[in-house]
Amino acid sequence: MQKRRLAITAMGLLCAAPALHADEGMWTYDNFPSDAVRRQYGVNIDQPWLDRVRAATVRLSGCSASFVSGEGLILTNHHCIASCLADNSTKEKSLLDEGFVARTREQEIKCSTQVADVLVEMQNVSAAVEAATRGLDDRAANEARKRTLTELEQGCEKSSGLKCQGVTLYNGGQYFLYKYRRYTDVRLVFAPEAGIAAFGGDPDNFQFPRWCLDMGLLRAYENGKPVTVANPLKINFAGPKAGEFVLVSGHPGSTNRLLTVSQLQQLREVSLPPSLLRSNELRGRYIQFAKTSDAARRISEDPLTGLENGIKVRRKQLDALLDENLMSEKRRQEAELRARTARDRSLSSLGDPWADIEKANAIARNLDTEYGYLEGGAGFNSRLFRYARSLVRGVAERDKPNAERLREYTDQSLPRLRQQLAAPAPVYPELERLTLSFSLERMREWLGPDDPTVRSLLAKDSPDSLSTALVDGSTLGDPKARLALWDGGAAAIAASNDPMIKLALQVDARSRALRKRYEDEVEAPTAVAEEKIARARFKLYGTAVYPDATFTLRLNYGTVQGWVEKGSPIEPFTTLGRAYERATGQAPFRIPDSWMQARSKLDMATPFNLSSNNDIVGGNSGSAMLNARGEVVGLMFDGNIHSISGAYWFDTVKNRSIAVHPAIMREALAKVYGADHLLGELSGR
Repeated sequence: MQKRRLAITAMGLLCAAPALHADEGMWTYDNFPSDAVRRQYGVNIDQPWLDRVRAATVRLSGCSASFVSGEGLILTNHHCIASCLADNSTKEKSLLDEGFVARTREQEIKCSTQVADVLVEMQNVSAAVEAATRGLDDRAANEARKRTLTELEQGCEKSSGLKCQGVTLYNGGQYFLYKYRRYTDVRLVFAPEAGIAAFGGDPDNFQFPRWCLDMGLLRAYENGKPVTVANPLKINFAGPKAGEFVLVSGHPGSTNRLLTVSQLQQLREVSLPPSLLRSNELRGRYIQFAKTSDAARRISEDPLTGLENGIKVRRKQLDALLDENLMSEKRRQEAELRARTARDRSLSSLGDPWADIEKANAIARNLDTEYGYLEGGAGFNSRLFRYARSLVRGVAERDKPNAERLREYTDQSLPRLRQQLAAPAPVYPELERLTLSFSLERMREWLGPDDPTVRSLLAKDSPDSLSTALVDGSTLGDPKARLALWDGGAAAIAASNDPMIKLALQVDARSRALRKRYEDEVEAPTAVAEEKIARARFKLYGTAVYPDATFTLRLNYGTVQGWVEKGSPIEPFTTLGRAYERATGQAPFRIPDSWMQARSKLDMATPFNLSSNNDIVGGNSGSAMLNARGEVVGLMFDGNIHSISGAYWFDTVKNRSIAVHPAIMREALAKVYGADHLLGELSGR
């Protein structure tokens, strides 16, 4: 069996930083290793290049994207706009099934919960945060840190008019203010049918070879007009060649490569297993529900797809953490860092932060289940309840001084919250009853029937009867009702007879108390310990390595390449003809009618998807793959099955990312969808 070769990560032997493999690293734009790229590839990624690409890279809700025309056209993945498609669908008509093409600007559809952010500036505020927390105990430091970041965000937004976000890098080693230009009017322009966007469905997810046209087009508006973009990214429809140097600009969501061994064990033993149990059972209920009618299939398609994706991710993450070879490597790296820290007298004041994290984890083990069901999303899985909790807490928190609020209800967060409350997204009672009843069942199972909250809710009701009463009696599916409560404030909340509002009020005190205890006894000592470990890293190794992903803008580089799987080479390109050969006529391997009708016009040799060794993770979906000139030569949408372990480390041998080839975008727009107007805009005509 071939032994997997691990790339060095920031977790351990950082003294070997010069030996870092070029395919590893999610680099911040202020610390991109341009010199290393120039030495290894002869490519000059200078400051003007970085500034131009940064200004054209877009952050969406949970995804990445790029401006690709001077009139605000945004290129991203189909699965990144699935919620917009679902929100503009009904039980009778699904835009996910049918796709969408806006032939005129007037036909473009508002994505009511979407925002588009463009990073304008990065300001290092580490000194201010350090000064605010110096000399404080863990709990006081945790509160001071949050308060300081809130105050910095507030001051930034007032002075700049931009959207400002406090960002933690290197697990507390650095703090930044990231300043964004935010667009809240984002409209749907184009989406193919889900049948071709996600051809192969869950069986093909995280696999390669692939044949997915996972693309979509949005447009950003401001003051009712398309946004003017000075330097959009240009698309090179020829795409890249095998072995070509490529980069990816986007917003990777979260990695855990800097976690301690104790934290990885906590994920392996405490967090991931129960989450997988719940998710797998809920998936079964969704699947059975979807089989009851075409309408049921339509309204459950989007949440089921997301759930299945999450299950596969967490399952492979658990597999990675159960791989003793990899965990042994983590232990070795951590032991080396701890030994070097102990030998450095200037670091003696740090104590033993690794032991502090172990103590916090021991406390977390006694809190996680209760916290997850009452404060997290495990116990009240309902969009209506989430609306209710946002209303109850938002109204209560906004009456407090800004710096003393829960972080999700600061003045900087309230406009986004109001946008979500006002969005006319459909709420389907039958789905609400399914998910809420299931979560109440699991809460009773895991907390026990004598738990005070379980007892108060289910003393006379079953999960089914209670969820039915709550869902059928609530008016929170109506955005007008939500806004009336939001605008009415505390008096309106107190007077409300909505059963979801009453439920949110009923459980709020205990949920808040659990949250406070978790923040004080787990989050606070962990944050302080992580900052100490970060100080040791910086003292010993500097910033020659990259921080963990935090859904902030990053740039990584690599080459177009396949890999060897079980002794057989996997080529880095697929072509259109093979998609028709794999088609069965039944979902998820059914090619849409539009593609069957256009088959004779299509070039079967057209490149479809491609793989590279770029270091990406969830959140990078929709990121542009760029050549050395900064042209779009691919659209990232997935990784292979080996990429999932990239949450914890980078396997240089098998970890591969997957992109849509631009040639298939052109072929589809021109010959399948008759969207020459969009193709012309993408081509700069």
